[in-house]
Amino acid sequence: MKAIGYKENLPTTNDRSLQDIDLPTPVASGRDILVEVKAIAVNPVDYKVRQGVKPDGEQWKILGWDATGIVKAVGEEASLFAVGDEVWYAGDLGRSGSYAEFQLVDERIVGRKPSSLTFGEAAALPLTTLTAWELLFDRMEVAKENSNKSILVIGAAGGVGSIMVQLLKQLTQLNIIGTASREITTAWLQELGADHVINHRNKLSDGFTKYGLPAPDYVVSLNATEQHIDEIVKVIKPQGKFGFIDDPKILNVMPFKRKAVSTHIELMFTRSMYQTEDMIEQHRILNEAARLIDEGTLKTTVGKNLGVINAANLREAHALLESHATKGKIVLEEF
Repeated sequence: MKAIGYKENLPTTNDRSLQDIDLPTPVASGRDILVEVKAIAVNPVDYKVRQGVKPDGEQWKILGWDATGIVKAVGEEASLFAVGDEVWYAGDLGRSGSYAEFQLVDERIVGRKPSSLTFGEAAALPLTTLTAWELLFDRMEVAKENSNKSILVIGAAGGVGSIMVQLLKQLTQLNIIGTASREITTAWLQELGADHVINHRNKLSDGFTKYGLPAPDYVVSLNATEQHIDEIVKVIKPQGKFGFIDDPKILNVMPFKRKAVSTHIELMFTRSMYQTEDMIEQHRILNEAARLIDEGTLKTTVGKNLGVINAANLREAHALLESHATKGKIVLEEF
């Protein structure tokens, strides 16, 4: 099968950073299903692993944690899907990824692909939807019914933010405050349902003062948490909840003690990495998200389609993500 992999941690300017290769097609067993990959999306985790994780021995490292495709085979213990089903999933950080024509994935973290979307449109959503859903509703237990509460989403125009704002708009009554720094991303957030947009290149507290916004009950930081932490402490409501998904080298949460703010960390891969008892929740979340999409409640967050899945296009996708100036998600289709 065709695949794209690497053996060295190199910048995207080097052709060896991601290479077109051929690998044996894997065989499904146990609760695994074998998926013929039709489209993928690229996420920050892709370039972070490419930059910092070395393959085992002489093996190729295959990245990719967002895919849609068609089930080609099922393991002897699998029961959730049949051959021919169209599926979508984010996958498992500890296993070979979706930069390949065929991929093995545990059925418990796979959902039914939304029938109203193309493979490419749907590929933009699994990882970010799971991340946003788990952080909001599983970790922070965001209130769905209280219209007097508000939430601040920092870095809201990226992949996770683009679906998080939609989930908040459609499933809660919260006042949604997003941050962006460009006209195009500000307009994007307003289109998705943000009630207010402030510029994160300025002090967050200045934005709250400028627009007369109340202290947010919830604050979600999707990037640059270290840069914003002092302002988060300043603006968050006493007894509020703070959640983040990025990887600050150091994060001092002690300033939150005065306000008794709880802190929540989200990693979408935790359930699959540790085979948690509630691992099948990701199957349920993806199916519910597919239902909401097919009803027209949620929409795809594709920002750019780079064409076929090959090393050259993936190097371009990684470079774009590393620039931190993307809107929505980057997808690729077919091999």
